[in-house]
Amino acid sequence: MIVITGATGTIGRALAGQLAGHDVLAAVRRPADLPCPYALADLERPETIGALLSPGDRLFLNSSLWPGFASAHRAVIDLAARAGVAQVVTVSVRGARPGGLLGGGMHGEVDEHLRASGVPYAILQPTGFMQNLPGEVRDGRMYGSYGPGPVNYIDARDIADVAAALLTRPAGPGRDHVLTGPESLPHERIAERVSAALGRPIRYVDLPVPKMAAHLERQGMPAPFATDLAALMAETGDGRWAPTTTEVEAITGRPPRTLDDFLTDHRTTFTTTP
Repeated sequence: MIVITGATGTIGRALAGQLAGHDVLAAVRRPADLPCPYALADLERPETIGALLSPGDRLFLNSSLWPGFASAHRAVIDLAARAGVAQVVTVSVRGARPGGLLGGGMHGEVDEHLRASGVPYAILQPTGFMQNLPGEVRDGRMYGSYGPGPVNYIDARDIADVAAALLTRPAGPGRDHVLTGPESLPHERIAERVSAALGRPIRYVDLPVPKMAAHLERQGMPAPFATDLAALMAETGDGRWAPTTTEVEAITGRPPRTLDDFLTDHRTTFTTTP
């Protein structure tokens, strides 16, 4: 059986659809409309996830971030090892490392624990999600602290496709997989692509880190988080997220979706964003 956590999220819901025809069980906090059976369980209570696991199962481990993220995920990994699962596939982030900013630090702790667990694993390390771009467009502007350098984004559907392929083939040796979209672009160019897709002008506004942090605070983000997020944007824009990989095509047999593909499929998402 394949047990999916985060099944109501962007990646998990797409993955559940991809695994139609397989023995799949989604672990969800509350009843949900999903294309597969589900059981009520909660990552904040790791034992409820562990109770769903049996020897030989595959586990897709993914969730949004919260203060207890790292400890909960480590506990689930320990329970998976105790249950004798055949593989854990988890979603991390490119450049994750313990002590890194925000999710990079949390994911880094979990990744390190999984590598040492003795459980066969695949750690998916994607770049930024194209699905997050609509939320960054407000009043005809995209704000950031990325600078002029190219940054990579990937369609979350490609992450789901990679996970589906790995979860339905024999588990190999533990590996990290850096997943990227096919091209990296400066945010000014991204704004131009969005403008062309929407048929209305969208402008990228680049701000120094302190001003970007203040901008995020005005939107209601807590000050420490806003400061770290603005600093993370600057780190991302320094070129470290520009190189692309061939992992998506090597695993799925087809190239990753382009930004233009994403914009064609999600045009109305941008249109309805305030």
